[in-house]
Amino acid sequence: MYRFGISVPRSLISKFDSLIKREGYKNRSEAIRDLIRDALVRDRWSANDQVVGTITIVYDHHTKELSSRLTELQHNHGSSVLSTTHVHLDHDNCVEVLIVRGRGKDVQGLADTIIGTRGVKHGKLVATTTGKGLL
Repeated sequence: MYRFGISVPRSLISKFDSLIKREGYKNRSEAIRDLIRDALVRDRWSANDQVVGTITIVYDHHTKELSSRLTELQHNHGSSVLSTTHVHLDHDNCVEVLIVRGRGKDVQGLADTIIGTRGVKHGKLVATTTGKGLL
């Protein structure tokens, strides 16, 4: 372990302490380590390194040809789409979660295309790392 000190305004550290308590951290060090890891993951995405993530979408399955378009997009990016889970939320709405892997910009582009497809009500890309090189 390497120790270092930082100077933080009292009001900021008070808010940070409240946040980390709500999130269940045992101490500031654990929370700061996670913040550093998150910054390193974001850097990998922006550097276009090999990454993984999930694309979650909610859509109305009655939208004409939407299911076919989504399936075609997934097949066209077969090397990036590792797995898909489909759940019927109610009579009209479905949620799909796609586990994806590839270069950061390619995965982001796929997510943008899927989320921007007509009939998709909401979508979100959650970006993470392959785990290589992080402690």
